Amino acid sequence: MMLDWNEYRQQLAGGVREIGQLSPGTVKGYLELGSAGQKTDLLGAKIRELIGLAVAVTLRCDGCIAVHTEAALRHGASDEEIAEALGAAVAVNAGAALVYSTRVMDAVKEYPSHRLTA
Repeated sequence: MMLDWNEYRQQLAGGVREIGQLSPGTVKGYLELGSAGQKTDLLGAKIRELIGLAVAVTLRCDGCIAVHTEAALRHGASDEEIAEALGAAVAVNAGAALVYSTRVMDAVKEYPSHRLTA
């Protein structure tokens, strides 16, 4: 096991509580953002958590992975559904790398002494 995710999630909760004591408005605002989708519930909790997992992977946020994994499982996500959501994250990240690669090639063209060969 790479990390004890349950222990890590508990440590995060303690850290967030500490921040909440020092800056309650910050945590309140964060919680309000997180609950905004619940008001309409068009996607449902499981789908929101699967999206959260894909975004967590894209952002490389271990804390987000810990929280959204537990929540996705609690809302009934299967291993296969989680894997499919992660597949979307892989595809988006690969696509983003390809799109940003065009920026590198554009930057190469800015150097007058270099000519792009095709």
